[in-house]
Amino acid sequence: MTAQALPGVQQAAWHYRRLLWRRTGLVAGLAVLLLVSVLSDLASGASGMSLGRLVQGLFDPTTLSATERVIIWNVRLPYALMAVLVGTALSLAGAEMQAILDNPLASPFTLGVSSSAALGASLAIAYPLSVAWMTAGVQVTVMAFVFACLSVVLLQAMSRLRGAGVESLVLFGIALVFSCNALVSLLQLLATEDVLQQLVFWTMGSLARADWNKLGMLALVLALVLPFSLRAAPAMTLLRMGEDRARSFGVDTRRLRFASLLRISLLSATAVAFVGTIGFVGLVGPHIARLLVGEDQRFLLPASALVGALMLSLSSIASKLIMPGVIVPVGIVTALVGVPIFVTLVFRRGRKL
Repeated sequence: MTAQALPGVQQAAWHYRRLLWRRTGLVAGLAVLLLVSVLSDLASGASGMSLGRLVQGLFDPTTLSATERVIIWNVRLPYALMAVLVGTALSLAGAEMQAILDNPLASPFTLGVSSSAALGASLAIAYPLSVAWMTAGVQVTVMAFVFACLSVVLLQAMSRLRGAGVESLVLFGIALVFSCNALVSLLQLLATEDVLQQLVFWTMGSLARADWNKLGMLALVLALVLPFSLRAAPAMTLLRMGEDRARSFGVDTRRLRFASLLRISLLSATAVAFVGTIGFVGLVGPHIARLLVGEDQRFLLPASALVGALMLSLSSIASKLIMPGVIVPVGIVTALVGVPIFVTLVFRRGRKL
């Protein structure tokens, strides 16, 4: 390398380090915004408890009355934390799906994973099994997870067929979505009045069923999946540059897609089983994160997780404020907010093209 070229290399290295620091700062900023949103979610409600009193109760529960302790630790804290964990799971799954399919419209709902989980949960609600050790809530969770895994097996079998590519997977996923939605509608048609009410409320997506057991299970799934997602981030960045280029760098694209689909099924099935169907978070969250940090999956995956958590946390706050005294199902809020955001992103992308 000549002496004349050295300053240019140093300048490029300085710009790269500056870019890394900027992206790291943006991810840290999202984490701070999420913390503020969670505290606001905890403080919002009909009890009129001040933020100072709430924070004091979090660090020293003995200063609270029995009623205040129940409000914070049994109602508000599980509700707020469930919003964070579900938003993280759905948006992280959406980011991975968009990366492995190279499709900006991909999300856990695109390939029918969430719809399959919804079908399994609906079957458990409409036709519960008479098993002494398995409660109704556990049956819903297990059936949602089993059906989500079955959808992944079908997708993987489809991907191994001769001539089947990414486009075939997307088309098969869309067919799976419509099929599962039709079967859920059929269950609603045949259900009794009480079961129909449960099915309709469940499909709206609500955080009201949050408790510490469900929080622990979802946190465990995220703790198991997130390290593998971050480890696969460099390979997914190469895949976004093109499948041929990724293979030239030694990336096994089939194995990468299958492992990613397994992680997506775990995340989306657990989230759907606990809170019902919540749309747009897995679709819009990664797009917002991409606008902030770009396509480098090392930053995009954690940024997507934080954006999804922030979106659902803000939606949780809005669900309490839209109608005073009534908590609107958060799935309705995310759809109402997500549609205009998604349309804006589509038009922005169209102008760039």
